[in-house]
Amino acid sequence: MAKAGAPRLDLAQQPFPERPAPVTPPRPFRSSVMTVKPEWIDYNGHLNMAYYNVLFDRCADEVYDLMGFGLEYQARTGNTTYVAEFHLAYVRELHVNDPVTVTFQLIDHDAKRFHSYQEIRHEDGWLAATGEALTLHVDQSGPRVAPMLGDVPDRCTRRAAAIARSTSAASAKACSARRSPLPGLNTSMRPAPPSTHAPSM
Repeated sequence: MAKAGAPRLDLAQQPFPERPAPVTPPRPFRSSVMTVKPEWIDYNGHLNMAYYNVLFDRCADEVYDLMGFGLEYQARTGNTTYVAEFHLAYVRELHVNDPVTVTFQLIDHDAKRFHSYQEIRHEDGWLAATGEALTLHVDQSGPRVAPMLGDVPDRCTRRAAAIARSTSAASAKACSARRSPLPGLNTSMRPAPPSTHAPSM
């Protein structure tokens, strides 16, 4: 049974409106360069699984400013975003002091949620991990799922249009998991599954 007052997550089961597929795969936002910290390394000598999520989240913090979300938006409106689902695939090990960048690709959105895809890549170009998320817009006074405010929907639309105008072939070759799609989501823009094998964890 859902906890009283918790956001309604059944919206995740509803399909997005049908949209025509873009002619080219979208080019993602790319984060600033981040470095794998010594305290993130586990006893196996590589980046602990939990800190892949930290890297994905720090990239999201950067792109949220462009989308109109973030700390200022939350403080001003009492609205924010909650991740309803996140699916992560570990493709290759990272080690201490490895420099990486993380991409963020807006796949689809409506007034109350958005579907995104991310990649962690070493500065040498190889793929370390992929992530796919369904994120809900939440009015924290409930909390409840609610429509985005102000110019945020327009910013999401412009970001989706901008990344669809050109392509990065390398970032269109990986998918976050070999599984069935997230329920109700448009999969026409989802990249193909990765060709490299994940390391033993």
